[in-house]
Amino acid sequence: MKKATLILAAIVVSTSLVSCGNEKAAAKVKKENVQKAASRDTEINKGTAKISFDKTVFDFGTVNEGDLVDASFVITNTGATDLVITKAQATCGCTVPVWPKEAIKPGESADLKAKFNTAGKRNRQSKSITLTTNTAAGREVVRISGFVTPDPNAKTKQFPKGVQRNKKKIRQ
Repeated sequence: MKKATLILAAIVVSTSLVSCGNEKAAAKVKKENVQKAASRDTEINKGTAKISFDKTVFDFGTVNEGDLVDASFVITNTGATDLVITKAQATCGCTVPVWPKEAIKPGESADLKAKFNTAGKRNRQSKSITLTTNTAAGREVVRISGFVTPDPNAKTKQFPKGVQRNKKKIRQ
């Protein structure tokens, strides 16, 4: 057993010595990658992008069920580098955000727009839109809220007798 272990150890050591070769590690580095890294580091050292909004809550007041609400937020980059919004996601499918796909330069502004469909939404409503950004926090949240007056002619969802909303049977 000791002999087999020694032979295996000798093979591993000799393989690692042969695989290293005679090249120096510095010769393997591409100069263009070093230049890219240097410019990236310079950009990083400027600081992060910072985001500010004209408002973080859009209050649409009172609307009727079935109305479409157009919300708008002004986004300003108050940081030192370009602000990039990679994703905007609402809390439900009734709210559809449209965000700037291009980078927002320092000191410049752009609009974040959202449409909220009130169909089937009644009474007090509050929907969030989460932005994925290159800010220090990485995530920023704005809200759309207001009151939806129920449509008296709209049918409410009826569940079969003995079934709760989550469709689990009620124990009797």
